[in-house]
Amino acid sequence: MQFIDHAEIEVEAGKGGDGIVAFRREKYVPAGGPSGGNGGRGGSVLLQAVDDLQTLLDFRYARCFKAENGKRGGPNNCTGAAGQDTLIQVPCGTMVYDAESGDLLGDLVVPGQTLCVAQGGKGGLGNQHFLSNRNRAPEYALPGLEGEKRQLRLELKLLAEVGIIGLPNAGKSTLISALSSARPKIADYPFTTLIPNLGVVRKPTGDGTVFADIPGLIEGASEGIGLGHEFLRHIERTRLLLHLIDSTAEEPLAAYRIITQELQSYGRGLPERPQILVLNKIDAVTTDQLNSLQQDFAALNAGPIFCISAVTRLGLDSLMQAVWQQLEALLLESLSV
Repeated sequence: MQFIDHAEIEVEAGKGGDGIVAFRREKYVPAGGPSGGNGGRGGSVLLQAVDDLQTLLDFRYARCFKAENGKRGGPNNCTGAAGQDTLIQVPCGTMVYDAESGDLLGDLVVPGQTLCVAQGGKGGLGNQHFLSNRNRAPEYALPGLEGEKRQLRLELKLLAEVGIIGLPNAGKSTLISALSSARPKIADYPFTTLIPNLGVVRKPTGDGTVFADIPGLIEGASEGIGLGHEFLRHIERTRLLLHLIDSTAEEPLAAYRIITQELQSYGRGLPERPQILVLNKIDAVTTDQLNSLQQDFAALNAGPIFCISAVTRLGLDSLMQAVWQQLEALLLESLSV
């Protein structure tokens, strides 16, 4: 499945039905008078968030969506039928922008949440509405109004509580596969991960927490270099970041500084996001090397440091216990605000 996280679509609401000119001429109705009904309302275009979609791929092939027009009014003061609304399903986490003005129209994050992006036109009034003492037989009615038409830009930001970041080959995909049932592609070459991978990790209480493995960032990612810049937006919603460092790399400290600098350059609250620093692949280094690395990172005041091996699952229990504690603290902090 292709992962598409942005798309542009055109939506057009339905036109309101026309009002009509009609008069009652029944045999036993002595004073007939005008009886032209109103036109029906045009259908609207709505977006609805659903939790069984993970990508905006469908909008690569279908870009234009139009709601049904309202029906014209009928005689005997009958109002025309309203046009049927068009409901478009999008993944949870979709942000909807007006493509021309750039205004944010809505952020669909909860399953079932809907947003009206194009309002249907009102139906025209029939000649019954223009009856007055001065005009007992109006012979005119109003046409229905046109529905709204818009160009929309959709952007998907994954809904994950924990984001796993790091340089290519830091072991992010291996870690998410060890923690969850996700089975991302894993290989020993840069940019194995081409799309974000989501995995549900079970808490000790049985609840599930979504982890996101973000494709490897490189120096200059915030300026559009490499793959990671395409997916930086997906960690904007995360509450906690796991910063994964390959302890077998030639310069682990340089790797840490590169990612930190990219988060600073990207901004949007990511530099202030709580982080847990994780030294991975400790099964491939000596004890002295590991101790030296821990001392170097401790000197940076980079926060808590955990040493793990995602392949052998060494240290994962301690790491996950710290993750659950941090998430619980963040939840309590948000509730107290």
